[in-house]
Amino acid sequence: MVLNLVWLGFFLAGFATAGVRLAQGDLAVFPALLAALFDAARAGFEIAIGLTGTMALWLGFLKVGERAGMIAGLARAAAPVLQALFPGVPRGHPAQGAVTMNLSANLLGLDNAATPLGLKAMQELQSLNPRPAVASDAQIMFIVLNTAGLTLIPTSVIAIRQAVALRQGVVGFNAADIFLPTLLATLCSCLAGLAAVAACQRIPLWRPRLALPLATAVALAAGLLALLLRLPPAQASQVAGTAGAAAILGIVALFLGAGAWRRINVYEAFVDGAQEGFAVAIRIVPYLVAMLAAIAVFRAAGCMEAAMGAAASAVAGLGWDTAFLPALPVGLMKVLSGAGARALMVDVMQAHGVESFAGRLAAIIQGSTETTFYVLAVYFGSVGIRDSRHALACALAADAVGLAAAIGIGYAFFR
Repeated sequence: MVLNLVWLGFFLAGFATAGVRLAQGDLAVFPALLAALFDAARAGFEIAIGLTGTMALWLGFLKVGERAGMIAGLARAAAPVLQALFPGVPRGHPAQGAVTMNLSANLLGLDNAATPLGLKAMQELQSLNPRPAVASDAQIMFIVLNTAGLTLIPTSVIAIRQAVALRQGVVGFNAADIFLPTLLATLCSCLAGLAAVAACQRIPLWRPRLALPLATAVALAAGLLALLLRLPPAQASQVAGTAGAAAILGIVALFLGAGAWRRINVYEAFVDGAQEGFAVAIRIVPYLVAMLAAIAVFRAAGCMEAAMGAAASAVAGLGWDTAFLPALPVGLMKVLSGAGARALMVDVMQAHGVESFAGRLAAIIQGSTETTFYVLAVYFGSVGIRDSRHALACALAADAVGLAAAIGIGYAFFR
């Protein structure tokens, strides 16, 4: 419902603004809107087709890791922490494995793979819920960890950046240069969401099995950020890109090595996963085309320019730099719709360039949090939850922290 209103609002605002401009004598406005509409449809299809190969690649490697037991290994490693975060879930209950699989998929940036795993986790958690219409503490913690999900590899964002770079003819482009900034931003949002839920549910985060992993993660992130802030922005960006590429290739090598060690047919596993990736990429074509078309009409009519001009005046009045403003709508839309935010991110990259500060910042913002309203609606709706209690407030708090962190970290790395 919310996405329907947003999508319709883009069109109506664009048509209304174009009507006013036509009344003022601008005879070129409606031809410009029509041209923008068809250009957006073509761009959406081309980007989705370019995305197909990359998604097939990553889902293929994930399938290898899954059959090699790496995902199950993550579940075992995370069991002590999950037991502390979900005290109402008995040790060894199927919900623990389902939750870990979902969080692992989010960690690898595989949003579409994470959704079915998340629905399975919600069903398992619902089996422990004494009040089926009211969200349990465990379900709320799970939801907020999803909406503020820590992302190790923003796979889909990297894939889209690569597809846009190819379309723009950018040579030698490193789509993984947002790896470290996105990791740090998602860490901030994840910690904020965790702290908010822990405060509401009175979970003692100072206990060693929780405090030690959290303190280690924060210390590593702080040390990494402090080290990179000592470097000039161009060098910091280069280091981030190199580290991102090395980390991603390291995970691929780990998955393949584990598969070879366990004597599984890694080629067959990769092909099976790649087939799923092809289906995922094709499935997003209508969503991407729909949102890009609406945004194109909104932009061609002058609405985006007017809105950004008003925001720029307000920000400049405070004495702040305004370079982040083109990417800001991505963060605001991300709360409502992943597809809408993805389309806005693509729009920013096309309008400002995939290598621009705004293009990079839009990618970091896109990878820093999840779609709060979508996740709450789908996950709670799948098990019939009507009372979400404090889930929305905690998730929105994490979103706000994640957006602010993404902007600040983007400036630290790329500005």
